[in-house]
Amino acid sequence: MPDHVFGRSTRGALPVAVAGDGCYLIDREGKRYLDGSGGAAVSCLGHSDPDVRAALHAQIDRLAFAHTGFFTTDAAESLADTLVAHAPAGIERVYLVSGGSEAVEAAIKLARQYFLEIGEPRRHRVIARRQSYHGNTLGALAAGGNAWRRRQFAPLMVETSHIAPCYEYRDRLPEESAEAYGLRVADELEAEIQRLGPDTVMAFIAEPVVGATAGALPAVPGYFRRIREICDRHGVLLILDEVMCGMGRTGHLFACEEDGIAPDMITIAKGLGAGYQPIGALLASGRIYDAIAAGSGFFQHGHTYMGHPMAAAAANAVLGAILGRGLLPRVREQGARLQSALEAALSQHPHVGDIRGRGLFRGVELVADRETKAPFDPALGVHRKVKALAFEAGLICYPMGGTIDGQRGDHILLAPPFIIEDTQIDELVSKLSGAIRQAVAG
Repeated sequence: MPDHVFGRSTRGALPVAVAGDGCYLIDREGKRYLDGSGGAAVSCLGHSDPDVRAALHAQIDRLAFAHTGFFTTDAAESLADTLVAHAPAGIERVYLVSGGSEAVEAAIKLARQYFLEIGEPRRHRVIARRQSYHGNTLGALAAGGNAWRRRQFAPLMVETSHIAPCYEYRDRLPEESAEAYGLRVADELEAEIQRLGPDTVMAFIAEPVVGATAGALPAVPGYFRRIREICDRHGVLLILDEVMCGMGRTGHLFACEEDGIAPDMITIAKGLGAGYQPIGALLASGRIYDAIAAGSGFFQHGHTYMGHPMAAAAANAVLGAILGRGLLPRVREQGARLQSALEAALSQHPHVGDIRGRGLFRGVELVADRETKAPFDPALGVHRKVKALAFEAGLICYPMGGTIDGQRGDHILLAPPFIIEDTQIDELVSKLSGAIRQAVAG
């Protein structure tokens, strides 16, 4: 069969997915794969949810598309109402897009326009963190701190400052409490704002739980409260990127709930549509929206498919399932069970350094030596071996390399559907453990 798809890689042929059944994907040969990562933390309801499919059928029978330059739709309005009703304090507006990178790009541009509208045109700088990931469009890529993704495109990107991540496993000093460490590393934001000039900084962007680049890396208690204080002191907007960790993935609809803060903007995607439609959103405070409304009255941005009725209908059904079926407490319960199962199977493994995360968002960091935390030689490609061996065994997981600094370090990210059963957790851990054993054996 001719192959004209320009895929992610030019090497090797992929199996053809033909069906989904709950937590499983099925290829054309009939092989079943347990989706232990939800693709990329996307498929929170699995691959065959009848309510979401029914909502899409109903929406296409009414209206498939209406351009937002001319119309709004009931689907978009309903989705925005639901998100704002459950959002952190101060969040009052929803800007619907088609994915996470678009949401982050919109956030950066809105931050810049906000300061122009309120008469602070010198503010244009963004501060982010190393070992973060905010998307693949140029603005989002510039904000991200994923070194290997950035490297070849660096000449095209706007300069962005990057401070240290909150990476307790590797960076907390032996004599420090977790809280003291969090305050110390958060204070790097204060130092960077002072270095750049407080009147030039417009935003700080961070993932509450770092996803693909660092492997379900949560902040320690108190870290984000200090970050919020620093941003407030200097009039800097706080943007939280919950594209991967939001929409129930950590056991809260918005991950920042667990950190006890409210940002100025939040970006969401992935689990918002659960894979049934491409959708993302930028949520903004009423203060930001009011500044635009009182000024130019026009956000100078936009995409053809923003607010797409089909996508909004899917997201409405997904949120209805998450909120109406009691899935948030289930994520916390099953997340604790997954953590316990991972610890039982791997906590004493000589090449497992850390098992971390929140809810059904878990990371396993692999090391060459548990005592020293020394990483494997990147040339060994341990994470790639784990991915291939797990896939062969019928498990989809999300391994990555460069965990420590963009070059060194290996981890596996897990983000299974919220509907995962106990027996499927056992299957996931058994197949993952086998893949890790084989990958590090040689």
